Amino acid sequence: MADASWTPKKEIQKLSKKSRDGFWHLCPAFVVELRPKTDRLTLLREKMREYVANGAQLGWLIDPETRTVEIYRPGRETEILTNPTSLSGDGPVQGFTLDLVPVWDPLGA
Repeated sequence: MADASWTPKKEIQKLSKKSRDGFWHLCPAFVVELRPKTDRLTLLREKMREYVANGAQLGWLIDPETRTVEIYRPGRETEILTNPTSLSGDGPVQGFTLDLVPVWDPLGA
């Protein structure tokens, strides 16, 4: 399960009532993974590729330790950003912006 995700309402409405009341058997359109120090990056990268292979249109793998973001999209190479101050969504989350300053410095120097 991703740390954060978003699914369009129209996709949720396609699920049966029983499915909506339980575990949703669908892949989110947008996923975010925030790497804890204890997780292996290779496993998180595989997880992100799996999300895209199953229908995710956009994925952000955020690594606070290295201050990098890996951006995953179907049919494209992984884009790597170093020390961005924010991320701007595209595709399913066009117009969404995530401020990364508190992620890089959670105690606010």
